[in-house]
Amino acid sequence: MLFADKLPAVDLCSRTFLSDMSELHQPTKLNRQGERRTSRRSLLRGSAVVGGLSTLAGRFPFLRFTLADMLKQAGDHPAEIKMQSKIHVCVIGAGAFGGWTALYLLRRGARVTLLDAWGPGNSRASSGGETRVIRGTYGSNQPYTKMVVRALQLWTEHEKRWNRQLLHRTGVLWMAARGDDEYERGSLPLLREAGIPYEELSAAELEKRWPQINLEDVRWGIYEPQNGFLTARIACQAVLEGFLSEGGEYRQAAVASHDFERGRWDALALSDGSKVTADHYVFACGPWLGKLFPATIGDRVRPTKQDVFFFGTPAGDDRFSEKKLPVWADHRDRFIYGIPGSDGRGFKVADDTRGPEFDPTSGEREPSADGLRAIREYLGFRFPALKNAPLLESRVCQYENSPDNNFIIDRHPNSERVWLVGGGSGHGFKHGPALGEMVAELVMEGKDADPLFRLERFGR
Repeated sequence: MLFADKLPAVDLCSRTFLSDMSELHQPTKLNRQGERRTSRRSLLRGSAVVGGLSTLAGRFPFLRFTLADMLKQAGDHPAEIKMQSKIHVCVIGAGAFGGWTALYLLRRGARVTLLDAWGPGNSRASSGGETRVIRGTYGSNQPYTKMVVRALQLWTEHEKRWNRQLLHRTGVLWMAARGDDEYERGSLPLLREAGIPYEELSAAELEKRWPQINLEDVRWGIYEPQNGFLTARIACQAVLEGFLSEGGEYRQAAVASHDFERGRWDALALSDGSKVTADHYVFACGPWLGKLFPATIGDRVRPTKQDVFFFGTPAGDDRFSEKKLPVWADHRDRFIYGIPGSDGRGFKVADDTRGPEFDPTSGEREPSADGLRAIREYLGFRFPALKNAPLLESRVCQYENSPDNNFIIDRHPNSERVWLVGGGSGHGFKHGPALGEMVAELVMEGKDADPLFRLERFGR
């Protein structure tokens, strides 16, 4: 009963009023606009004992209101009284998927609590590190080229809104190998359809434009002049700052052990001993999603170890800076990509081939000697001036791979209130704002995700 244990002895009528008003304090139904509704019947039960208000109002001035005040809320819907209250959504994970989702939920009118165990862009996260590629070349028969268009719009809008650079438009060059260019050829119609500017360049044109690249075995290339790379860690932190400035709540805490597969979801226990109770929960936990939901997700999200290397360029030589070289991708037997030197970090090179399975919590982040040796050999071949370049930095991140490399966006099969968002598969970061916008719409409007992203595609 609502605060009745703190009341002195009052008449039976007043106690009945408190009992009935406690029903109003705990509404049970949410509409699609995020408003809580209480039936007119329950309200009238409480107001039937309005005579008791004279006793209570003397002790509790905040109870001085009239039946007319309450009924005035009914408006054009006499069967229901609208109790204005925001839907509360808890988002677990402040990376590229979770942070943007939280921001767009907030902008749709929800009250949002965002949680992260180590903070946005931390070194364990799939969204950590310095940079990520943003490109439209994706092969054929996929939705991601069109998603990139929307993502670019949103990245640009937020750069202006937050007055900070997140997107570096260095251009992106795809080098197509002789004899196997199906991926690149299949990309061209989708680039045209999406309206992404590109140039189709011959090997001779590539050599003339970028003579610092050895183009052996390269037949032709795709150049996307308006794409490039994004800051990673800095962008995640910028999203959090924007989220907080617009009224969101952030807590650095991990979810405690919980039966996530069969739980009633009355509350979410946290590592600091507190609990969060929300109307909806969005788990955007990257490589941890399979551990939290072993039956529903399990190995459908498989974390793999990915080594990244940064090499020093010759003194005074700017041919490998972002002013003189685009982001590049070499699609041969192995898919090697790189980002020109940015902010003095060195020339970034990495092998996109999926590495061994990796524990994102306890795994030692040391690159393998074999991986470094292979990258050095490649670097000397494709960029001869960097043959003996010193290693400046190295990092170990992880991909969170789904079986088909498509994202996972769906409700938990045992709870309409729980959403699972992950499976970035090494290409998710760039889509963060577009994906967050999309997930916020699904949650707030009760819609279903595209079948390409739903769990049912896995067949179990």
